[in-house]
Amino acid sequence: MKRIAIIAGVLHSGGKRNLIMEYYRHIDRSKIQFDFICDADSNGIPEEEIAKLGGRVYTVAPYKHIIPHLKETYQILKRNKYDTMHAFDNTLNIFPMFVGWLAGVKVRISESISKGDKNEKKTLIKYALRPFSHWFATHYMANSVDCGIWQFGKSTYNKGKISIFKTVIDAEANAFDGNLREMTRQKFGWNDKIVYGFIGRYVPQKNPLFLIDIFNSIAKKQANAIFVMIGFGELEEEMHSRIKGLGISDRVIDLGRRDDIKQFYNAFDAFLLPSLYEGMPVVGIESQCAGLPIFFSKNITEETTASVLAYYIGLDETPDTWADKIIEKTKANMQVRKSHADDIKQNGFDSYNEAQRLQEFYLNTIK
Repeated sequence: MKRIAIIAGVLHSGGKRNLIMEYYRHIDRSKIQFDFICDADSNGIPEEEIAKLGGRVYTVAPYKHIIPHLKETYQILKRNKYDTMHAFDNTLNIFPMFVGWLAGVKVRISESISKGDKNEKKTLIKYALRPFSHWFATHYMANSVDCGIWQFGKSTYNKGKISIFKTVIDAEANAFDGNLREMTRQKFGWNDKIVYGFIGRYVPQKNPLFLIDIFNSIAKKQANAIFVMIGFGELEEEMHSRIKGLGISDRVIDLGRRDDIKQFYNAFDAFLLPSLYEGMPVVGIESQCAGLPIFFSKNITEETTASVLAYYIGLDETPDTWADKIIEKTKANMQVRKSHADDIKQNGFDSYNEAQRLQEFYLNTIK
């Protein structure tokens, strides 16, 4: 059995954690085990589940304290004598790749799971570090072709040097459940409502103020429409100020940070995701599996299309144009709501099948 060092960086609840854990749950852990190296300021490390599955968790200083961060990561890699490490922090991977090289880790996999936006201050460091993405890595990986090309370059992709392992979910576990839908809508008093939803961080990447403007246009056209937000983040105060200013406070419900989100995929009637950029968002696959139409911005890769329920609208379109398309497609789907788990499997987004591919990649690469 081989242990692989998973460089998870800051691990909160959300897409990166879900991506790593879905693969971990479905690999043959008698052959491959994961050890997680996470930043100490993480607030979503599933330590109990990792321990139950046979893994180990190590915490290191946050990367903003770069010297102790590198030193502690190096010490863990050196002490445990890993053959393979797999880093999931996009262009920040240059740092663990470097200390992995120093520690003598032979196989150093750098993975891209997101992109960036030059207008967002937070991602300026991504652009600054991107030219160094080839340094110290022995293998390149991405969860979509777009992400791979963005970080490692088109020529690297054309040469077949980027391995693509999709964002995956457990299709059966995320299938539409009519009983759960009824129970959830009754519990929250949504039986007579058309429920538009968002699950994610309240950060510039997700374009949440435009999201609110879209719902404001929907609310003017549908008297029984409500908007449910689930998440947390730096823009929360500004979002609530926008909601109040538009006079739609009675139509918007903020449920804050939650982990019990399966019920909401079933209870919602549409999912809105007008992000400035994404990798291949887990919520996009989970929504479609549960029979929930999802409305992406055209800035999100169409590789996220796992069924007929994925729709793409340009960010240059007005909130009113977004609202018209969303209302039209949502009404149509409400008449035929059903599971799309089979589509998820057929289009390569199911955890089990992709986990077997990743397992073989690890075993063959270690040799």
